[in-house]
Amino acid sequence: MKDMATILALTTLWTLVVAAVGGAILWQFRRRSLRITMIVAALAPMAAALAAVLQSVRAMFISEHDSWVVLWTLAFAALLGLAMSVLLGHWISTGSRDVGRRLRHLGTSYDAPESAGGAVPAELAELTNELEMTRKKLVASHERERALEASRRELVAFMSHDLRTPLAGLRAVSEGLEDGVIDDVPGALRQMRSTVDRMTGLVDDLFELSRLSAAPVDSRPRRRSAVSLRELAEDVAGEHNEHARAEGVRLAVSTPIGDDRLAVQGDPDELTRAVTNLVGNAIRHTAPGGTVTLAVDRESDGRVRLAVTDGCGGIPADDLERVFDVGWRGDEQRTPETAAAASGGGGLGLAIARGVVESHDGKIAVSNIDGGCAFEIDLPPVH
Repeated sequence: MKDMATILALTTLWTLVVAAVGGAILWQFRRRSLRITMIVAALAPMAAALAAVLQSVRAMFISEHDSWVVLWTLAFAALLGLAMSVLLGHWISTGSRDVGRRLRHLGTSYDAPESAGGAVPAELAELTNELEMTRKKLVASHERERALEASRRELVAFMSHDLRTPLAGLRAVSEGLEDGVIDDVPGALRQMRSTVDRMTGLVDDLFELSRLSAAPVDSRPRRRSAVSLRELAEDVAGEHNEHARAEGVRLAVSTPIGDDRLAVQGDPDELTRAVTNLVGNAIRHTAPGGTVTLAVDRESDGRVRLAVTDGCGGIPADDLERVFDVGWRGDEQRTPETAAAASGGGGLGLAIARGVVESHDGKIAVSNIDGGCAFEIDLPPVH
């Protein structure tokens, strides 16, 4: 019993000594590669076991044959542990380098970094996937930012043109009145008032677009009530009948038969402005003899759809994605006449329509149809 206690004490002592040495070595290599620290962590228990067995063999007078069997067994176990620690360290190091490479490319490159390949732990693989998804989101965000910046520059250029032209006309008329060279003074005053009205429309559109852009951060409550899209479409058509007749365009309204008001929850003034922009744009781009139709109906899921179809001849496929961009206009040449004819002035009408619809939790889209295009507004119904 005394010999057993001595053997156990010596075995414990050697184990603690080897463990202390292994811990000291591990501490020295704590800033080295994870592969090295894992090798040290795997060898330390094997060395402790080997020292304990050697001490036990010597104390218990085991035969040389048996001791060699035990030592060989421990040696192969140590080699197996070393090989597995090296393999595991390789997997973790490879995955860590892959994560580091993706972090370095995050936000600085649009191209996905080459994957390290091979087997990596599930945690590192999941982290790599999350980094790739984040990289794609950042790329999409950068693309949107670049598109918005290009749209802002285009808007500034367009608005500068559209404001400079009427200002030059006002200056010429005012100088003519001042010098007394204009005989038709009432006509000149009417022209000045018309020019001021057009400039006021441009400024109003800019203000509306700015307000819609600031809506997500505006904490003030917004006025909402039940709005009948059926009645709204009929009112807008009535207001534009004279304009359509002057342009030689037929304006029609199509609504389902029945008493369904096709009501949605929203701001009646904003929705009227959005539909007015679409109808005015459709009339302006439809050739004489063509037809502009406002169609309102209810979809199978209960949502309300309002569509404005025209006879513009269609929109080029490359421009379909840009139709609702701020400042976009299908006319390549911008002249004072086209600026005066545009209800949005700076090409803001469709952008305002999109802002209004999206602020009402709706969707707006455009597609080409036979002989023209269709703008569709989809809004949730009144609950």
